[in-house]
Amino acid sequence: MADRRLQVFHTVARLLSFTKAAETLHMTQPAVTFQIRQLEEYFNTRLFDRTHNRISLTAAGERVYEYADRIVALYAEMENRVRELTGDVSGILIIGASTTIAEYVLPQLLGEFKERYPNINIRLRVSNSLGIVHMVEDNSVDVGIVESPITNKNLAVEVCWHDKLVFISLPNHPLAKKASICAKDLDGQPFVCREEGSGTREFIQDYLATAGVQLHDLNVSVEVGNPEAVKSAVEAGLGVSIVSQATVIKELKLGTVVARPLDPPLERPFSIVFQRQKFRLRAMEEFMDFAREHCEKQASTDKP
Repeated sequence: MADRRLQVFHTVARLLSFTKAAETLHMTQPAVTFQIRQLEEYFNTRLFDRTHNRISLTAAGERVYEYADRIVALYAEMENRVRELTGDVSGILIIGASTTIAEYVLPQLLGEFKERYPNINIRLRVSNSLGIVHMVEDNSVDVGIVESPITNKNLAVEVCWHDKLVFISLPNHPLAKKASICAKDLDGQPFVCREEGSGTREFIQDYLATAGVQLHDLNVSVEVGNPEAVKSAVEAGLGVSIVSQATVIKELKLGTVVARPLDPPLERPFSIVFQRQKFRLRAMEEFMDFAREHCEKQASTDKP
């Protein structure tokens, strides 16, 4: 961008955080502060109020942000249109993905995408589903891929593919002898659960509720923050759990855990989420088209 100060200001104003802006722009916080100070000196007025470690826009800051938002959008549109004419597909694409998707689904997809578009630089941010939705909402990422329902009507949601969840336990666990597991079988069993905000936890909770079982009624022995920790806890004999089938392929081959289907079956959508009104750069458009193509292939492969 011709005026780096305006880009930095726009990011700080959007996130209302110098720290988050520095992370987003891959700058140091002092460098961000310097750019803002230069812009304030240019306009000879304060653009931010700073009180109790929080910042807010002044009246002048609100006005500058109003124009900066339009300028940044126009710049992005101009860049996109020129790249369309030249056939150049490059730039930076920031993707947010929930933990399960980032660890077990995205590596292959992103590897194939980079082969096709080597000049697109991908930055991946990982959090639970709730965290990724917040990143999409505040424009910290261009597009998110999550595993839980989205309620924000300002966000567009496209279901990409479906993920099967299964029951897992130690091979010598009594429930491992059953052909399938229902919600009532979990009553009284030590249960390893994901943390609050996890899309997996939310989905399991809704599934159990339809069978008249509440998550808080289970004997939750451990709460952990990622799929690897869930599997490790089960392998250590701390309890049973319900996980994405895609996450336990290695453990099933090694025989450290066994998996059983749920009755009724439990599948959840993996969804691409993005802002409806956001102007989409060429890199984002190409990624979304590629992801749709990848998902269609995956769906046809999964069919019996």
